[in-house]
Amino acid sequence: MLGGALAGCATPAPSLSATAPSAAASASAGPKKPPTMAPGPAGRTPVFERRTTGGGTAGGGAAEKVVALTFDADMTADQGPRAKAGERFDNQELIALLRRLKVPSTVFMTGRWAEEYPAQAKGIGADGLFEVANHSYSHYAFTADCYGLPVVAKDSMARDVERAFSAFRAAGVRNVVPYFRFPGGCYDDAALRALAPANVTAVQWDVVSGDAFATDAGAVAEQVLDGVRPGSLVVMHCTSSAAPVTGEAVRRIVPELRERGYRFVKVSELMEG
Repeated sequence: MLGGALAGCATPAPSLSATAPSAAASASAGPKKPPTMAPGPAGRTPVFERRTTGGGTAGGGAAEKVVALTFDADMTADQGPRAKAGERFDNQELIALLRRLKVPSTVFMTGRWAEEYPAQAKGIGADGLFEVANHSYSHYAFTADCYGLPVVAKDSMARDVERAFSAFRAAGVRNVVPYFRFPGGCYDDAALRALAPANVTAVQWDVVSGDAFATDAGAVAEQVLDGVRPGSLVVMHCTSSAAPVTGEAVRRIVPELRERGYRFVKVSELMEG
């Protein structure tokens, strides 16, 4: 996501309903498929956002206290020289911390990141604690005026997403789910139509961590803790150079939310809840 995108710039999505996996799919042999949403009107890419889970209020029961921490692994095509010069667009310490704390998480990865750090991408995908989702190939925007990001042409949007999936395959990444996060969170109806051939479910968020370019881990942690509600999706980053205090913030966020009775889940678990 990065930069001003932390404010969130998504155009309100059309009303779309999640669908549970079919009975036939559940009964079939082999690994369980991650849940997805049915296409929207005219085949538009569906958009998944925060929803309360487990009981709701209709029966008087409280929503289940689950929260999904998501981490954007951003990198653009033109940042290769900066990486070669020593700038770190990864965050190995953060991934190690999530493992120590046993926090299931979804990593929204750009294809360019997977190409720059193939061993790390493969390692994340091989760990059942994580799932890897698509964050475009090179973090270009899917709408105009999205925080100054370069823009993907409409007729190239689906190919851009597939290019990222191809980069994951080339790196040997497993546990890849058919979810997509728009760079900057920016999308419109035209983007939802153009992305339809990619057969992904777009995933938004309701809690902005503010970790991009932040220097105060306490402020990041406070923002997340103040915003989380049952069923929340939190957006953070897995990029040392652009989000240097994320790990420290996570060290504060995780125990506090557990103390409040929250359980951490991946996006796929939240979607099927």
